[in-house]
Amino acid sequence: MTQHSQAPLYQQVKRTLVAAISRGEYEPDQPFITQREVCQRYGVSTTTAIRALNELVADGVLIRHRGKGTFVADRTAPPAPDTGGAAVACIIQGLAGPHVSQIVRGVESVCSERGFRMFLSESDGSAERQGRALRQAIDTGAAGVVLYPIEDEANTDLIEELRRRRIPLVLVDRYRTDVATDSVVADDFDLGYEITRQLIDRGHQRIATLWSETRATSVRDRLTGHLHALREHGLPVLPELTTLRTYWPVADAASRSALSRLLGGTQPPTALLCANGYVLARAATDLLHLGDDATEHVELASMDDAGPYDIAPLTVLAAALPSEEIGRRAAELVITRIGDENPYRDVRRVVLGVSVRQRDGVGARLQPAGAR
Repeated sequence: MTQHSQAPLYQQVKRTLVAAISRGEYEPDQPFITQREVCQRYGVSTTTAIRALNELVADGVLIRHRGKGTFVADRTAPPAPDTGGAAVACIIQGLAGPHVSQIVRGVESVCSERGFRMFLSESDGSAERQGRALRQAIDTGAAGVVLYPIEDEANTDLIEELRRRRIPLVLVDRYRTDVATDSVVADDFDLGYEITRQLIDRGHQRIATLWSETRATSVRDRLTGHLHALREHGLPVLPELTTLRTYWPVADAASRSALSRLLGGTQPPTALLCANGYVLARAATDLLHLGDDATEHVELASMDDAGPYDIAPLTVLAAALPSEEIGRRAAELVITRIGDENPYRDVRRVVLGVSVRQRDGVGARLQPAGAR
């Protein structure tokens, strides 16, 4: 392996292993070297070894047999066969905003690297549209499915059909509690906890949460983290501030009335912790309509950057999700499962870390720009 090569390290390991196989150093009926042996032999990390081996499996060079190990594929077959135009279905809800678009970019980039086509469908939060997209993936012979599921536990019958047909499925952004599938998610508990802790460090003791979806596991995990931070700092958990209620999307008058009631109490919140950029945009608009008194004493924070535009200028704190990495890891996982005798055995939940961005200096304050 050439140490000074410009190729990524996992690709260098992969090429070295393919060359060794071509020289006849490994036979199809003998177990291939293990992940640990790859690490020791080539001085690479576990992550690099796993990725190199997984890609060789996806390329058809290696084959895994449950309970037996990894073997060289039949030498009579080409070592790196064409995928034959095999496709991965990527089904997401909503194309707007950086979070979803970066997930799609991650899925597409891995599919392109591995020689798979990706076809994209949008559910727009609808069980019916999600069902049509899943049915299309099944009927058109998709090799695997990456699904950003709607918040309701819908289309269970189609997921079970994927299982029966041995078509691997990986969920992104959230998992489901009713079916066992692979998933790749952000650490939503830590997200809710950390952004709340930093708001408390800024002096906020009454933090109102504003939500969009209320039944997704990602939302519930964030709320759990938020509540944990409040209790850890000795702050009361007040239902009027923490109950899961939909603030967006609802009619403008309804959200404005709800925010007015919230801010008009005897002890109004000093921070609004918004579920995402869409909720944040609505809250900022409502605050401006409510006038100077509302905007003067409230700071805004967001639990992720999903939304119609860059939310950073409006927030004192905003969580940054590993969106593209979620897409990449999901695509890698689904491709690795393709051809598995049982792609739903030993399912995995991959949890990726998040970060919280803080504005320098004093918090942002909303100010009307004036009207003609």
